[in-house]
Amino acid sequence: MSDLLLLGLLVGLFVVSHELLSHPLRAPLVARIGEKGFAILYSLVALVSFGSAVQLWREMPKERLWDTPAGAYLPVLIAMAVACMLFVGSVSAPNPAMMPGVKGDPKGMQRITRHPMMWSFAIWAGVHILMTADPRTIVLAGGVGTLALVGSAMQDGKKRSQNPSYAAHMARTSHVPFLAILTGRQPLSALWPGLVPVLGGLVLWGLILWAHPMLIGVPAAGWSYLQ
Repeated sequence: MSDLLLLGLLVGLFVVSHELLSHPLRAPLVARIGEKGFAILYSLVALVSFGSAVQLWREMPKERLWDTPAGAYLPVLIAMAVACMLFVGSVSAPNPAMMPGVKGDPKGMQRITRHPMMWSFAIWAGVHILMTADPRTIVLAGGVGTLALVGSAMQDGKKRSQNPSYAAHMARTSHVPFLAILTGRQPLSALWPGLVPVLGGLVLWGLILWAHPMLIGVPAAGWSYLQ
């Protein structure tokens, strides 16, 4: 078995197990082993599958399937800044998509997308697939992006079936970033998610660019634009 195929199997195991444990298997497993037992099982499966995939990714040689056009560097820097703002916005304010019920109107990043954290991961994945052109990274990042987008869509369905008020929340928001604003479901003022997501996201973005060579071994794509 090739390393790339094994990597694909490990990433697939991570994605499939995450979705199964998050949705159809959660209730029966919680009934059998309890919430704490389920949390331990969930964490162990994710740690083993994704940790093994990352370790194999580190051991595999780098390759390039295409040459990234020079014009892509600045746009991906901007895309990663947006991803960082989405991430900070997701952790700095309550997200109705992650809660048992929906209370109040969408605020902050939820007016841009009701799944800001998942879209931050999806943007990260897309940027790294484009810029590395590396088969091992395409597999690993592709799994992360697939889990983020498919998982968030499944989460919408689950929340809507559990809570009728979530359907109203979905009607006022959008899964795809900015779509609710473009279609008039949110006002143009929703483009400003707040000072914390914007400034916090820019700080996180700067830290990632600075630490990228130390953590990954290579400068972040587009770093030369800021030097």
